Amino acid sequence: METTFTRTYEEEKEYKLSDLKPYEVDLLKRVIEICWEAREKGNHPFGCLLADEEGNILMEQGNEEVTEGGDCTCHAETALMRKATKKYTKEEMAHFTMYNCGDPCAMCAGAIYWGNLGRVVYIGRESELKKYTGDDIRNPTLDLPSRVVFASGQKKVEVLGPFLELEPELMKCHENYWHPSENFKG
Repeated sequence: METTFTRTYEEEKEYKLSDLKPYEVDLLKRVIEICWEAREKGNHPFGCLLADEEGNILMEQGNEEVTEGGDCTCHAETALMRKATKKYTKEEMAHFTMYNCGDPCAMCAGAIYWGNLGRVVYIGRESELKKYTGDDIRNPTLDLPSRVVFASGQKKVEVLGPFLELEPELMKCHENYWHPSENFKG
């Protein structure tokens, strides 16, 4: 007997910074700074932060994969969720927002889902990131939108993004960082 699963998820729409509260734009700009800080520490240029409903920053997290000895689970979002879920209850997490540099990968989306985070706001598209990473083994992009991962669950995680107005500024963090092979044809 063959079983077919059909998942539905909200397709990306065109998001504008004007759709956000002014403090949320500032939080997304802070995320770009966190990406630069991660890169300056020798890590991959990714970052995120956790904020409450009033926009108060509760935690910030850059990628730590390199400084944590190659631990592939040290993506910024998963590391942040690991710390946040030790400090906050699932009820509290449902009211928080993660502001993120990009659409969370499947691993990070899983951590967000299991941690009961209520909302994700992100800047950049995976398709744009791939133009920089190419086939660099350090970041083989995974084209699996977080919306698909979340739609596979029993609860709703609100996702807003990408915010293309900030994407060029974010992608500057990735310039001259990745080393795709000469044979890569994106």
